[in-house]
Amino acid sequence: MRNIIKVLQIAFTYIGTIVGAGFATGQEILQFFTQYGKFAPWTILIATVLFVWLGTKIMLIAHEIQANSYEDLNKHLFGQTAGQVISLFLMIVLICVNSIMLAGAGSLFVEHFNIHYQTGLLLTLFATFLLLRKGMSAILTLNSIVVPLMLVFTFLIVLNTLDSPSANRWITLIVDKSWTATWAAPFLYSAFNLAMAQAVLVPLGAQMPSRGVIRAGGILGGIGIGFMLLSGHFALSAYMPGITQFEIPMGNIAYQLGLFAQMVYLLLIFSEIFTTFVADVYGVTLQIQQRMRLSTPVITLLLMIISYLISQFGFSSLLSVLYPLFGLFSLVWLVMIVLKKR
Repeated sequence: MRNIIKVLQIAFTYIGTIVGAGFATGQEILQFFTQYGKFAPWTILIATVLFVWLGTKIMLIAHEIQANSYEDLNKHLFGQTAGQVISLFLMIVLICVNSIMLAGAGSLFVEHFNIHYQTGLLLTLFATFLLLRKGMSAILTLNSIVVPLMLVFTFLIVLNTLDSPSANRWITLIVDKSWTATWAAPFLYSAFNLAMAQAVLVPLGAQMPSRGVIRAGGILGGIGIGFMLLSGHFALSAYMPGITQFEIPMGNIAYQLGLFAQMVYLLLIFSEIFTTFVADVYGVTLQIQQRMRLSTPVITLLLMIISYLISQFGFSSLLSVLYPLFGLFSLVWLVMIVLKKR
């Protein structure tokens, strides 16, 4: 029973780390999969295989070398010097991604709760600081709550779409997109998300009791990610191409389900932003501790202050500049993970 709980914790944390705010809004699914029409189920299958295979592999390598942070993994992959440089770059990018998540939380408070942007930022930071005092156990517990909520929301969306006359468009939708872009999309999506998730997957794998538990959790988590991607594509494709005009396409679908679904949706968006932010701060804190002799609360506080300052630039502007840069780095990193023999 204890191992089953550990497997579920790994799976939920893996899903919660990958399935971030971009997924919950529907933009990631739309941009990487649904816009490619009837080929999307096949590209989602490719992404699912990559998540099952490489996410599990990352955790198993971390378990074998007993990595304290993702810097240990990168040193193992790239060598001492190159690993340090790559980890430093990744740390900078993750701090920027943290700032994007924080800015997203502020925007959500403004748009949907009529709460001031700065107040939303400070509330998120305060909750993060309290939660991170309990370390990895808090992240596992948080995702054990949030991910089932995501599954409930996904199930509601699928049920609603089944009644739509366009429900079969997920396998029939024809679009005019290049083959190169279509088949590159699952690799770009997987590379980006796995590179970002290593901040959590590495310490998670290192702290688990056995390889069997890690393997089962990684497989279950990867399949769960694939299921949610396919469910999102199923819903979004029924409303193509009109759904592309909305900045938050899943929100437009959720609002058709009534007040309860709207509340679930808003809670889900914030939870996704919050879990991603908490997980990334935790991972970067572990790496900084290897470089500087500072206590965990002090590092956490400094990271949150930096994220708060960067978040003043706004959600959309940070997103458009930083994500393409990180995507290029992620592809190189993904190839190294594939080539690395355990």
